[in-house]
Amino acid sequence: MAIERTLSIVKPDGVAAGNIGNILAIFEKNGLKLVAGKLIWLNRQKAREFYAVHKERPFFNSLVDFMVSGPCFVSVLEGENAIKKNRELMGATDPAKADAGTIRKLYATGIEKNAVHGSDAVETAKVEISHFFSGLELNDYERS
Repeated sequence: MAIERTLSIVKPDGVAAGNIGNILAIFEKNGLKLVAGKLIWLNRQKAREFYAVHKERPFFNSLVDFMVSGPCFVSVLEGENAIKKNRELMGATDPAKADAGTIRKLYATGIEKNAVHGSDAVETAKVEISHFFSGLELNDYERS
């Protein structure tokens, strides 16, 4: 099993509903360790850069609008197969299709307001983490 790091975001809806602690508790109970975290309020440019992979999709502008609507809690989680585990714990993007007990089933209110984001691959995680965290905040990220 590989020890990995992944980016996790509690989106504005999750923060507004007071669910940061509940969501982090689910990660921790399932073997993911919080190694960095901060509350931020994305500006439009930063949100557009972060979600640039979706810029041609019809939901891009509404996603950016949502992500700048309130503060987010961004964090780095670490553990065995952290990326896969995080995605399993989050559940399906559409909370109506998410399994019982997943974060999105518990805390999301819709397909766009789905409470959390998580990296989907090792390469993506490295890029996403560097989008929000400096080397000083993660001085041991590039371990050999």
